[in-house]
Amino acid sequence: MPFDRNDTIEWYFFDLFAEEKGLIQAVMTRKGGISPHPWASLNMATSVGDSRENVLENRRRIQQALGLQKQWFFDVWQVHGINVIATRSPRLPGEPHQKADAIMTDHSEVALLMLFADCVPIFLYDPIHRAIALVHAGWQGTITRVVQHAVLRMKDQYGTKPQDLLAGVGPSICQKHYEVGEEVAERVRTEFQESDDLLSYPENGRAHFDLWQANRQILLECGLQLHHIQVAEVCTVEDSSRWYSHRGERGKTGRFGAVLALRQ
Repeated sequence: MPFDRNDTIEWYFFDLFAEEKGLIQAVMTRKGGISPHPWASLNMATSVGDSRENVLENRRRIQQALGLQKQWFFDVWQVHGINVIATRSPRLPGEPHQKADAIMTDHSEVALLMLFADCVPIFLYDPIHRAIALVHAGWQGTITRVVQHAVLRMKDQYGTKPQDLLAGVGPSICQKHYEVGEEVAERVRTEFQESDDLLSYPENGRAHFDLWQANRQILLECGLQLHHIQVAEVCTVEDSSRWYSHRGERGKTGRFGAVLALRQ
């Protein structure tokens, strides 16, 4: 399993991107920060009850580990929607968050940052036009195809061709642990023509939704090549020592960060 680390901080990286020397990519684990229980320890979010001082120090540690400059992060208020924001500059301290669930840039002095605790982080990289996007897809974003909106926006903004894109589907909740209500299952059946593989019904008879396969299916429908898509197949519920999990920890947990940036 591809992980890297410094003395204290550990992060997952995609083998698919590993030979792309112009890219900084990391899905941070929860290890190596200063936040106390229940956010222990590398929590990236103030919205879950942790202090601003802890979160700022945790972010500083990530910046140092990845070799980023202090004010490079661009983050947003994630709302489970389909809005895509293109930026050429970081979000400055005190600047209000914009609402979005996909962010992108072609500027090397911006590090895209999004927060997760079961939802799916999706990394997109166009090596031809040197552009990147980071996507947050829970069940709502998956069903409304937020990653498709990101691909189309990259095409319009940067001239990206889907067949050139590289995509990584990161650590998130797996189908085994992702039980959904029948109303969600019905939306899956409505929105996905090939929905049989996306829904399973284990012993309790309740639907379980496969977010990994659903987003891979969307990416293929967008025109990406199969060998340009890597699914981490790392479940956040199954390893609470490494990942925050909203489901697994019954809502009392932190948020890990996913970071994507173009190397200068």
